[in-house]
Amino acid sequence: MLETYKYINKRNPNVDWVVFVHGAGGSSSIWYKQLRHFKQYFNVLLLDLRGHGNSQFKIKDTLQDRYTFDMVSQDIIEVLDTHNIAQAHFVGISLGTILIRNIAEEHPERVKSMIMGGAIMKMNFRSRFLMRLGNITKSVVPYILLYKLFAFIIMPRRNHKRSRSLFVNEAKKLCQKEFIRWFRLTADINPLLKLFRQKPLNIPSFYVMGEQDHLFLPTIKEITKAHHSARLSIIKNCGHVVNVEQARIFNEQVQEFINNLPNFEHDGSVKHEIKAKPA
Repeated sequence: MLETYKYINKRNPNVDWVVFVHGAGGSSSIWYKQLRHFKQYFNVLLLDLRGHGNSQFKIKDTLQDRYTFDMVSQDIIEVLDTHNIAQAHFVGISLGTILIRNIAEEHPERVKSMIMGGAIMKMNFRSRFLMRLGNITKSVVPYILLYKLFAFIIMPRRNHKRSRSLFVNEAKKLCQKEFIRWFRLTADINPLLKLFRQKPLNIPSFYVMGEQDHLFLPTIKEITKAHHSARLSIIKNCGHVVNVEQARIFNEQVQEFINNLPNFEHDGSVKHEIKAKPA
């Protein structure tokens, strides 16, 4: 069970909660450009996933050789229960979006909305090849070298350098054994993502993607065309880590989405693609 969280700010019991979920190898510190903005308007919870940042676990959890998406999702639910958070808007980045979608599958009553930055909903040939390569070499190659390779392939452009550096620096805080535990999760990704694509949920969903997110954007375009309860924003001059590269636009659009939820229609009338100017 997750026993610590990075940050919690409770403004008012009548104000909505926003829970931020980072990706694999990162930590809650990647939301530093969101914290100042969102804590002005919402109750805010920043999480460190198991093995990341300042998270701590019971001894029995640290002895496990393998994690599952259900296990990590349950960590998040237990933190919400600890703080009596019945429902929340969930904001995720990268692999964090898979965890949010899994929570919505298992506990839909807890999810007011899903905001998915750099969302992963399908692994293409290149990403599947990377996962196979990592699985073959994960026990013999220093994990930080693998992580640097993955970060460069996912975020290859010059303007992605800040995002790459941030994630690599956070990944350095992991140990090899913890990296392997998380990497083994990749074996569960494809069947889980297939389920997600085939089974849309009646929960307001907002995908925020960089136009340069070459690995994952094409699938998100397909999903939002087919699923009328989802909206898509494509941010120009931006790669995978949209909340870092274009923080102002990300913050404004997420807040606007949440603020407009009372008028959200499930008949497809609000589904459209937002083209944002660079910050």
